[in-house]
Amino acid sequence: MTQVEINGSDTETLHLFHLDLPPEAVERFTTMAGTGEWPLKYALGATALRPAFVETLRIGDLGPMPLSRYLAEAHNLPEEALAADRATLDALTGHVVILPPQAFDNTSQRLSPAAPLSHVGAYGAHPAPGRGAPLRSDAARGQLAQGAPDASGRGGSTLLKLLLAGLGVLILLVVLLALR
Repeated sequence: MTQVEINGSDTETLHLFHLDLPPEAVERFTTMAGTGEWPLKYALGATALRPAFVETLRIGDLGPMPLSRYLAEAHNLPEEALAADRATLDALTGHVVILPPQAFDNTSQRLSPAAPLSHVGAYGAHPAPGRGAPLRSDAARGQLAQGAPDASGRGGSTLLKLLLAGLGVLILLVVLLALR
């Protein structure tokens, strides 16, 4: 039995499984039931799996596009990551289950895929672009053209003073009416 280690902090590795089921059984197997039953999760031996990130693909739906090209384009996988398995990937038929790293909910776990699943491979995505060059403008340094604000903390907002005065008059009127 093949075991697959999932690193909970991995954000780049996609796992691909071939699903050996008749087409009419695929949806029931890959969809979590309202009762919480989920055959896919059980067959993977997963402790954590997020349904929103599980992709089930009928390879025939790709038309003439090979599976390797779909994985490269749809999941941002570099061609070199797929090169060693390209012939195997493109020869698959039926359905596959595609699990990006988000599917494992940042949980380290050991998968023990059982029939009808077989692990095809793990493929690393392009890493996210690095930080850009530092900003060098005056605005990026926080320097404002008109100078620093008044350090005394007394802004002198006329509108605020009028609102407070109006509130005071309103309170005074309420108190006077209550005493009447």
